[in-house]
Amino acid sequence: MPSLKDLKNRIESVKSTRKITKAMQMVAAAKLRRAQDAAEAGRPYAERFGAVLAGLSAAAAGSDSAPLLLRGTGSDQTHLLVVMTSERGLCGGFNSSIVRLARARVQELQEAGRTVKILTVGKKGREQLRREYGDLIIDHVDMSGVKRLGYDDARGIARNILSRFEGGEFDVATIFFNRFQSVINQIPTDLQIIPAKFEAAREEGAEGAAPTFYDYEPDENAILAELLPRAVATQIFSALLENAASEQGARMTAMDNATRNAGEMIDKLTIEFNRSRQAVITNELIEIISGAEAL
Repeated sequence: MPSLKDLKNRIESVKSTRKITKAMQMVAAAKLRRAQDAAEAGRPYAERFGAVLAGLSAAAAGSDSAPLLLRGTGSDQTHLLVVMTSERGLCGGFNSSIVRLARARVQELQEAGRTVKILTVGKKGREQLRREYGDLIIDHVDMSGVKRLGYDDARGIARNILSRFEGGEFDVATIFFNRFQSVINQIPTDLQIIPAKFEAAREEGAEGAAPTFYDYEPDENAILAELLPRAVATQIFSALLENAASEQGARMTAMDNATRNAGEMIDKLTIEFNRSRQAVITNELIEIISGAEAL
């Protein structure tokens, strides 16, 4: 049974931990608002950009002169998985959920006889994947020095991926990230970026309305050749923003749970401390009374 001094030291230690987790929760809550606003503000642009490219790619589909980013290499033998996680931990299952999805895809592709390469963005993903798939990791992007995400950060990652694609290092590229839905719910997502895939544009207006047709100047292929590299960077930037919001939401939830657990542990330890102190006092009283009666 621990002594009173040990119990008291442990209570003080848990109280110090609770102060830290509470402070981290408040910091995450402050960062979450900014990150959430950035993620939500970027969605309309990304969706509209994707809708425009969907119309262009549909018009250019099947053309031998279509850009390589759209028609692909004609093979799907080599896959590049871009696993985007955080640089820091203490955010619950945020990183593990992304790595779990990527690990499942690696196993699926390897069982199908495909070649897999991994590019990690963020330290935590690399640490987890390195244990089992260290030989598959071909590059790592360190984001620890980035204080506030900008489009240039995504463009640098996009240049890295595009240069590898142009060099014939892979056929298909997929990014893995968490899509922010709420503070307590982040959705692990995989999105193929090469060859480009876009959802068909939804027609506005009443059901059954005739679709709108556009004439492009210059032709679709020339416009796609210019826009597709920018689309890759846009998709990566959107994923980074979603990840940033998801990370802060997950950290806020994890630190709130940790603070609550610390409070419950303090209550239990306090009860144990009081009971132990009461037992010590009772024993001392018995010894005093027994000594007095002996005299």
